[in-house]
Amino acid sequence: MTTEPTMIAPEMEFAELAENFELFDDWEDRYRYIIDLGRKLPPFPDNLKTEANKVRGCMSQVWMVPGHMAGDANRFAFAADSDAHIVKGLIAVLGVLFSGKTPAEIAAIDIDGSFKQIGLDQHLSPTRRNGLVSMVGKIKGYATAAA
Repeated sequence: MTTEPTMIAPEMEFAELAENFELFDDWEDRYRYIIDLGRKLPPFPDNLKTEANKVRGCMSQVWMVPGHMAGDANRFAFAADSDAHIVKGLIAVLGVLFSGKTPAEIAAIDIDGSFKQIGLDQHLSPTRRNGLVSMVGKIKGYATAAA
């Protein structure tokens, strides 16, 4: 039986996410917050955890499929999952940045500036950073194809 994924809908704007990060004094608390965001992701159907949907370049397993916001074919969205809690949280952060945006808005997002604003540029291991870059590349590729 094939199950359709529920697309990730942003629960907040990026500015609110950045403000929330500022509430925490240390990175252990910020990591816990990121993990909590990941726990709120919609379930990802097991039948979509295939090689075709796997994001290459991630140390953890990550699966992702493109879609649109419910009722709006002009607004990009995606569904994703990972076997690592912190990566699921990073997927949620990417949902805030990219879901619900048009392909043109996605192309204009300064991902490095956004990560720097919330400190992810300094607090991710090189392997996590590479995985995040791979996920962003996949999202931007999906959005470009949808345009």
